[in-house]
Parts: sequence; structure tokens; C-alpha cells
Amino acid sequence: MDIETIKELITLKNIEELLNEYRSFGPLPGIFLPMLEAFLPFLPLVVFVVANANAFGLWLGFLYSWIGAIGGSLLVFFLVRKYGQKRFFSFVSRHKKVKSLVHWVERHGFGPLFLLLCFPFTPSAAINLVAGLSRVSTPQFVLAVLSGKLVMIFTISFIGYDIRALFQQPVRTIFVVIIIFVLWIIGKRVEAWLKVKPTLLKEDEA
Repeated sequence: MDIETIKELITLKNIEELLNEYRSFGPLPGIFLPMLEAFLPFLPLVVFVVANANAFGLWLGFLYSWIGAIGGSLLVFFLVRKYGQKRFFSFVSRHKKVKSLVHWVERHGFGPLFLLLCFPFTPSAAINLVAGLSRVSTPQFVLAVLSGKLVMIFTISFIGYDIRALFQQPVRTIFVVIIIFVLWIIGKRVEAWLKVKPTLLKEDEA
């Protein structure tokens, strides 16, 4: 079975039926599917998130999707960070485009990572890989994943659960935009604190 055949089988209707069929397993299927997307980027994360919202309700569906998505991203990041010098990752890291992306992420830190992870069609698998190969600090990446995935997953869940509300209740849409902006500001302030903290520690040791 090739990738194209798999894509054809993964429809919203099929995923919802799958979640209902394995409802006895509780939230595990709803968490596992978004987590799997971090390792197999050709899988449609948007379909999984909308299916979770429809199968479990807006808030539980959002929570299960968020846990799965951040779990998968962090697993990929830590695996690459630990085995980044192995033959495969060493080959990838020497690629010209990958090297330029790594340097770009290292220079800009939290801000771009957060914004990229907010968008559902950004190749998050590539971001996880590049972040793992870079010297971006683990707290910075974890913060970007937690906040960026929160915005992205909630937005998809919100729209997919009741798309009519997007047009009928524009106040709710404005509220989502405000949340994105506030989280970005908070993330930038935490990033600044993370940069200052090591300097303070060195001064205390001196």
C-alpha cells in the first residue's frame, strides 16, 4: 500500500468511524493519531483534529489533539537531539538548505518557531527535525511547541466543530486572534527571561 492509497483512505468520515469504533479505549486513539503525524508528515493533521472535535466534543477533542501533537513533536525533537550525530542525521544536517534553516532558527529562537507552529499546513516534522539539529535551547523549543500547537489545534478544532459560528459570531473569531497575539507576547517575554537567566547564574557563581 503506497502513500497515495493511504491518503485516500484517511478521510474525515473514516477517521470519525475509527474513533467511534475504538471508543472503549477512551482518549488513546484521539491522542495517538496526532502523535503519529509528527513521525509521518504525509498524514493529515487537520483531519485528525476535526475528527477528534466531532467525536469527543470541542474541548475534549482539542485537548486530546493537543496532547498528541505536542507529544509527537517533543519525541521527534528529543530523538534528533540525542542521535543527531548518527549517520542519517549527520547527512541531513550537512544539506545546504537544512544548514541554512538551522542557522536561521538559532538566530531567531522562539518567535519564528511559535509562528510557524501556529499554522496547520506548516511542515511541523521538518521544524522538529531542524530544531533538534540546532542549538536552540530545550526550554525555548518546548515553550514554542506548547503555545504554537495550542493556538493551531484550538483554531482547527474551533472552526471544524462549528464552521458556521466563524461567520455568524465574528466576536468569537476576534477572540481567537487576540489569544494568538497574547500568547506570542507572553512567549517573547518568557524567551527573554530564558536568555537572561543563564547570565544571572554566571554572575552569581562569579
